[in-house]
Amino acid sequence: MTVLQGKRVLLGVTGSIAVYKAADLASKLSQLGLEVDVVLTRAAAEFVSPLTFQSVTGRRAYVDADLWGAQGHVLHIGLGKDADLVLIAPATANTLSKLAAGATDNLLTLTALASEAPLLLAPAMDGGMYAHPATQANLATLQARGAEIVGPAMGHLASGMRGVGRMTEPGELVGHARRMLGKRGPLAGTNIVVSAGGTQEAIDPVRVIANRSSGKQGYALAQAAIDLGAEVVLISGPVALEPPVGAELVAVTSGREMKAAVVKAARKADALLMAAAVADFRPTSAAKEKIKRAEGAPKIALTANPDILEAVAEGRKKFGKPRVVVGFAAESKDLLKNAQAKLKAKGVDLIVANDITAQDAGFEVDTNKVLLVDAHGSQELPLMSKAEVGDQVLARVVQLLQK
Repeated sequence: MTVLQGKRVLLGVTGSIAVYKAADLASKLSQLGLEVDVVLTRAAAEFVSPLTFQSVTGRRAYVDADLWGAQGHVLHIGLGKDADLVLIAPATANTLSKLAAGATDNLLTLTALASEAPLLLAPAMDGGMYAHPATQANLATLQARGAEIVGPAMGHLASGMRGVGRMTEPGELVGHARRMLGKRGPLAGTNIVVSAGGTQEAIDPVRVIANRSSGKQGYALAQAAIDLGAEVVLISGPVALEPPVGAELVAVTSGREMKAAVVKAARKADALLMAAAVADFRPTSAAKEKIKRAEGAPKIALTANPDILEAVAEGRKKFGKPRVVVGFAAESKDLLKNAQAKLKAKGVDLIVANDITAQDAGFEVDTNKVLLVDAHGSQELPLMSKAEVGDQVLARVVQLLQK
């Protein structure tokens, strides 16, 4: 069970060709364990039927006719009060004008007015309509009242023209929804630093010493922290991943760059999760020109990279931060023994250890099987998604911070 399980999102869908994205958005939200109640305007129902949304959410989708049904005048009250977030995507110029004016001539605007939940809007319309002073004034009014506006983006529009008006993609909107849903979580007001991915140590301008770390576990930890309300700094080596919405990304390449970024961020951090797979060694000196094959195999002298956790420990003594430090250990044998040794040697509060030889766990895959080790003992978690591992680790971080 995740922290999102059981939270309610009211998804409003209005009359735009971008409704096809709204169906994907509803599906993605539901897959996170959220309860998604969809309300379609009359124009939206001309593009897609309520059945589409019921099929992907497993819940009834509502239209204007339901306002006069058995529940009658109380339907909008129940939908609005039960919502943890009101998300309207796509939000047309017409609906934005109604929301700004407080007009309640359909079930969606009536429900939005009755709700005290945060409001997230994803505008979608032709470029000229978006740029019109009336639309801009309505958006300014809604923002002044606390609504968050995401998009629209530049791109191909239904008119055949290019301009600003495309609805933000569903994946990004999910990220914004998660950030807003987590604002009152148990980590609200805390600063969490997460390191992720591998480092690259230059041999010459073309070649590097690297490892197989994909960064997936570190990015999942960052997302889990955001879900709990934390302000997150994500210090990442080169990976092919998009950072979670709401995370401040600090991109680094080498182990020395990683150390400098972590030490700086850790001075203000409540917790540090050192999930990055930092290279233990680097070439003593990198060649300034590309090493040619014809010259024969080069002899590469190596030197040790700095110990980042050792530097963090020194900072804790001086600044009192981070309050909690979580280390990670990727091992190929003696998992518990090596994790316990690292716990003691590095002076951290928790070690997350995994056996990189285990099937479907470790580098590059979407699942992981970890051992949580602290001063009181160890807990072995079953094979689960890296997102679920992130939730489990952050739950422990919450406990450690509360102590």
